[in-house]
Formats: sequence, structure tokens, C-alpha cells
Amino acid sequence: MSTAMIAAAAIGYLLGAIPFGLILTRLAGFGDVRKIGSGNIGATNVLRTGNKALAASTLLCDLGKGVAAVLIGATWGQGAMIAAAGAVVLGHMFPVWLGFRGGKAVATGLGVLCVIAWPVALVAGLIWLAMVFLFRYSSLAALVATAAAAVYAAFVVDGERELLIVAIAVLVIAKHHENIRRLIAGTESRISFNKG
Repeated sequence: MSTAMIAAAAIGYLLGAIPFGLILTRLAGFGDVRKIGSGNIGATNVLRTGNKALAASTLLCDLGKGVAAVLIGATWGQGAMIAAAGAVVLGHMFPVWLGFRGGKAVATGLGVLCVIAWPVALVAGLIWLAMVFLFRYSSLAALVATAAAAVYAAFVVDGERELLIVAIAVLVIAKHHENIRRLIAGTESRISFNKG
């Protein structure tokens, strides 16, 4: 592994490890977002504070760090870009500052896709929106969109980027193991569009 790839991976991880959901909810006076709802630091759980603007800000920040990491890595070539892309997702999921207990990287993963394969990001984003409005389960929407992205990537991107997208999809789906159990049991929480 080259020095550029190591540097890109380190930058990607550190960007990914910024827990925007936690930071923004504390700044807004809602305390520790990990103590409400699912305990997750992502936008869906931030929405449970009842503040839609705060949830939207978290979503944009988490997506933005995925975009930023890939763009920074790309300045050193495709290998460094791939390293930064993988590392930013890992940073969000396993941030050192939070005892390696982070989010599920749906928004951050989408940010990565926006740069490395925008058609895949577009398809995944549209599927996520459709599933949310049809069923109101954020987790189900994320799972379906993530799986669809991995399948679609096989037709529109080169091998290295395809492998990255599949790897991210596997990680995101694995991170949803508790949600999958709740979906099967019928106890998963739905998104409410009526708060805030």
C-alpha cells in the first residue's frame, strides 16, 4: 500500500469518525442522541428529537463527509480514492471517539456513491425515498436501497469500484442486524412525518 493510500485512508477514517448527529443534537440542547430512540447517531434517530431541521442537517453532514473523503482521496489517484471511500464508511461505523460504536453509514455511503458512481447513488436514493414513503421504515428502505445499489453497480462501474460498493453494502446490511430482527418480529419503529 502506497503512502498516498495510507494518508487517504487515515483522512477518510477521521472524517467518517466525526459524529455529526451527536454533536448537532448536543449543540441544539437535546443532549446525547444515543439515549433516545434506537441509540443510533444517524439522521433517523436524530429525527426522533422532533426536530426535522436537525435531522436534515445530520443527513447532509454525514453525506458530505462521504463526498469530501472521496474527493480528497481522488487527488492522489484511484487507489487512494478507493481507500478513502472505504475508510470513511468504517470511520462512521466504528469511530474511535465513541468506543467504536457508531452509525450504520447509510448517508455516508450514499455520499461515497455520489462521487464514485453517481448513477448508482441516484438509483439508491430514489429507491430509499420510495420505500420510506410507501412503508415508513427507514431501516427497510436502507436495506432495499443498499442491496439494489450493489446489484446495479455490477452493470455500470468497473471492477474496483464495484467491489467497494458491494463491500459497503455488506457492511451496511450487517450493521442493520438488530433492525432486521425487529422487522421480522414486527416491532420496528416507523418514521413519523408529523413531528416538528
